[in-house]
Amino acid sequence: MAGRKLALKAIDWVAFGEIIPQNQKTVANSLKSWNETLTSRLAAVPEKPPAIDWAYYKANVAKAGLVDDFEKKFNALKIPVPEDKYTALVDAEEKEDVKSCAEFLAVSKTRIGEYEKQLEKLRNIIPFDQMTIDDLNEAFPETKLDKTKYPYWPHQPIENF
Repeated sequence: MAGRKLALKAIDWVAFGEIIPQNQKTVANSLKSWNETLTSRLAAVPEKPPAIDWAYYKANVAKAGLVDDFEKKFNALKIPVPEDKYTALVDAEEKEDVKSCAEFLAVSKTRIGEYEKQLEKLRNIIPFDQMTIDDLNEAFPETKLDKTKYPYWPHQPIENF
């Protein structure tokens, strides 16, 4: 049964709940309850449908040949199972997403390291009310005025204002 294959994919609801925004928790809980309802319904359905007792119908249906005709048509009926075209595509996309997430995570960790260094630098500077201009220029080099390149006040390009 095609539904059985789908039921094998379990959802990690704890991990799902951690990534859901707070304002969408009710929708996620509704989705979870609906999933549990459908999963329990699917579990209640037998693997193979019960066999039809054609002899019972032949004995109780008055019109001759009707049950034989139904049985022949029923046995000839083949319901095609749709072919799975998209699982391979989704799996490939998932692998690409895992790679891009790993790259993003690596870049983020290096960025976090840089930010922690900057934060440590800011924690270790002397208080601003005790700084001199030289201390400020040493702590923040971008504030240093270039009097040789821009000899007139404000000693930096007008575009910086």
